[in-house]
Amino acid sequence: MEQKKYSKATDAVWAGEDSPFFKGAATTPIVNSVAFAYTDLEEWYDVSVGKAEGFIYSRNTNPTVAALEEKIRVLENAEAATSFATGMAAISNTLFTFLKPGKRVVSVKDTYGGTSKMFLDFLPAYQVEVKLCETGNHEELEMEIAKGCDLVYLETPTNPTLKIIDIKRIAAAGRNAGATVVVDNTFATPINQNPLDIGADLVIHSATKFLNGHSDAMGGLVAGKKELVRQVFQFREINGASLQADPAYMIARGMKTLDLRISRQNDSALTIASYLKSHPKISNVFYPGLESHIGHEIARSQMRGFGGMLSFVIDGGYGLVEKFLPSLKLVHLAASLGSVSSLAGPPRTTSHVELTAEQRALLGIPEGLVRYSVGIENVDDLLGDLEQGLGRL
Repeated sequence: MEQKKYSKATDAVWAGEDSPFFKGAATTPIVNSVAFAYTDLEEWYDVSVGKAEGFIYSRNTNPTVAALEEKIRVLENAEAATSFATGMAAISNTLFTFLKPGKRVVSVKDTYGGTSKMFLDFLPAYQVEVKLCETGNHEELEMEIAKGCDLVYLETPTNPTLKIIDIKRIAAAGRNAGATVVVDNTFATPINQNPLDIGADLVIHSATKFLNGHSDAMGGLVAGKKELVRQVFQFREINGASLQADPAYMIARGMKTLDLRISRQNDSALTIASYLKSHPKISNVFYPGLESHIGHEIARSQMRGFGGMLSFVIDGGYGLVEKFLPSLKLVHLAASLGSVSSLAGPPRTTSHVELTAEQRALLGIPEGLVRYSVGIENVDDLLGDLEQGLGRL
């Protein structure tokens, strides 16, 4: 019998919560056991080699973690999913799974700072050829992919300038070249966007952010084609960057309100971006929900909502950023995003702290940029807070 299809809101609550391992528990228990014992050696062996379902050792698999993996698998319409201790573990393990010396990866200049560091420093040190294209230049991406490519790595919307990439178009180019196409979906979340449905092979999340939603647990997730996820899992289980049961439980619990939170953050972010766009002290606003955004039409075609992240440039540079941010009362000035409370900061202390000022300039990130993660507070209160802060400049 075909399994009934539910909405994303319902799947966020129920998916992964019905494991027979938990025998009817109304919420997924935290299983902190390192090892799982067997009285039958043949059963133990079959589970160990994957012939039978079960758990052996929590560095490899764990019941609580498996429940979270199933939740993201369902939400991303994937064949399989696996997990990691952090979002950067998910990114780095995926890159190192498929990129060996002599391989070639094509990506864009606008990616999260840790990802950019991988492309600028770490992968070249392992003799991996890296080509970073202008993010909005789809023709350049297609041309470089066609030259020969093993992995295409996309991030859309990008961090921190919210640029948009046409996933379907670039995934087609990657498929024609025989490349694996990976999309970081952290900013959009599966509520707003499902890259696998439009051609991607793997999707990555920093589960620390919107999925968890409360800034109290770290994790990373990868979902996609079963064989590709198997390869990433095999690398991770030996590499050891495993997600533990406690944060897995907290992320899965946070995801139960994902649709509610994202719906509120979508609406509030668009309201705030529209306000900032007309403010005389703001020289630029980056939010794909604005009709003036260069990637707006592409975003409309592949996203159901435009997300809770935006960024803007204060006219006057970093000196005014230093004055403006501490004056805000309803944000945490902190290096994270996607929480129920609003967070803000400049890229030099948040998304791209790992990079030099020269590297940030190379990636097109102005020092006067403010990254703003919209929480679930009342939007009028947030607007008032921004107004009083800008009024001090």
